[in-house]
Amino acid sequence: QVQLVELGGGLVQAGGSLRLSCGASGLTFSNYAVGWFRQAPGKERDFVATIGRNSFYTYYADSVKGRFTIARDNAKNTVFLQMNSLKPEDTGVYYCAATSYSTSRRESEYPYWGQGTQVTVSS
Repeated sequence: QVQLVELGGGLVQAGGSLRLSCGASGLTFSNYAVGWFRQAPGKERDFVATIGRNSFYTYYADSVKGRFTIARDNAKNTVFLQMNSLKPEDTGVYYCAATSYSTSRRESEYPYWGQGTQVTVSS
């Protein structure tokens, strides 16, 4: 049974930082790309960042480029999302997801999802 567990959410002031982690079990982690998505209140879930199986490829939404960094540690079955210079519009539930595609920005191409972690950025 595949499980993805996100940790690290919380409340932070604008300009602050948070580091999210996504731990995976039940799959050969190095065979999967991992993506982060977020859902703001009342809005659809949006792509944030993705990282390929061996970290060779990374892609970011324009809204987070230069502020967020995605990284992975295959030995620990974990992906990280370092979020700096946070803005109130970064508020939302952050989900990690895994796909057997080499990378993807499409939610529909991710069959495995975590339960999400809340990030709230106050102004």
